[in-house]
Amino acid sequence: MFSTLVDVMTSVPETGSNRLNRLIESGRCQTVEAPRYVAELKHLAEDVADNEAAAKQCRFFKALSDETRLRIFKLLGVREMCVCEIMVALDLTQPTASHHLGILENAGLVKDRKEGKWVFYSIVQPKLVESMRKLNVL
Repeated sequence: MFSTLVDVMTSVPETGSNRLNRLIESGRCQTVEAPRYVAELKHLAEDVADNEAAAKQCRFFKALSDETRLRIFKLLGVREMCVCEIMVALDLTQPTASHHLGILENAGLVKDRKEGKWVFYSIVQPKLVESMRKLNVL
């Protein structure tokens, strides 16, 4: 581990060194405990850094960050719909509707069901829509 503040400062990139200096100056981190504090922060960052979960969360939030996809998601929160119903409701072309539905499906928000030539979409977790409505985000 680190034996002195000098060891800590040389093991941290320059911008990190400046940040550590600001922490020490703010009183949030004592100079004597800086090595332990840096190690604790690094350990904390490793504990929460689950790259697979982060990628899944990014897909989820990106999928809902587009107005058209959010409108599709809200429509499907009411009931299952086929692509043509979504096209008519939102005045979309078939390629546009399919593109947005694909993104929602890839994010794990909607699922499809084929019935002959028709493809119907629905919400994977209807309780999610209910929770989002309670939070006033839908």
